[in-house]
Amino acid sequence: MIRTPWNRRIAAVASLGDENRRRLFDFVASAGCAVSRDDAAGALGLPRSTASFQLDRLVQDGLLAVEFRKLGGRGGPGSGRPAKLYLAAVREIAASVPDRNYDLAAELLVSAIEESTSDGGTARAALLRAAYARGQSAAGSQGGTAGQADAGTTAAEAAFAGFLAAEGYRPEADGEGGMVLLNCPFHRIAEGHAGVVCAMNGAFLAGAAKGLGIDPDRVQALAIEDLRAHGTAQPAQCCARIKPQEPGS
Repeated sequence: MIRTPWNRRIAAVASLGDENRRRLFDFVASAGCAVSRDDAAGALGLPRSTASFQLDRLVQDGLLAVEFRKLGGRGGPGSGRPAKLYLAAVREIAASVPDRNYDLAAELLVSAIEESTSDGGTARAALLRAAYARGQSAAGSQGGTAGQADAGTTAAEAAFAGFLAAEGYRPEADGEGGMVLLNCPFHRIAEGHAGVVCAMNGAFLAGAAKGLGIDPDRVQALAIEDLRAHGTAQPAQCCARIKPQEPGS
């Protein structure tokens, strides 16, 4: 499953900087059912017009969703217009600058520990399997909507670039038919555990490539220290790159 685009997550978090919107979101999210603007206004002591405006702003920012339903169990002619009700569109929202995805790393590491504990295998092997499967599943659920192919670019290449962008890697063409990834979504934990985290990252990207019809062997994990030593890496750049497609493949 593709994450909500980074700019939308940033906007959603920024939206909650307004105290009234934050209180309204907390009220709706904790209600357990859809609530009306009158319910929200009364519970928080806000004017109805203020509650209505801010609730609709939360909908616009992707934090709340709307449904229309007649209240009081009445239906049919004469029962009145359906009420506009609000419910949480997300359970939680988080964003970072630059874009990071530590939640994914945590999920994969926990899955690996659980698998290795149950079958007696190594945690590293389980981690790589989990990362590859997650990448393949995430890319496969994307479909063909992530990018548009331009001249000289296949639909699969465009979709892969779109996937990488959505996952926060900041892909850019390397001028040789491949891509460099200018952002590491796991930067902070990779700094102290590069051997494990970079292997996990490489497996995730290889699985994603497979899911989109790209040769997984084109995902190349490089030693970030070597890239920096040669002056070819930017701060927090991903250790992986996408190699050009082999001629005739």
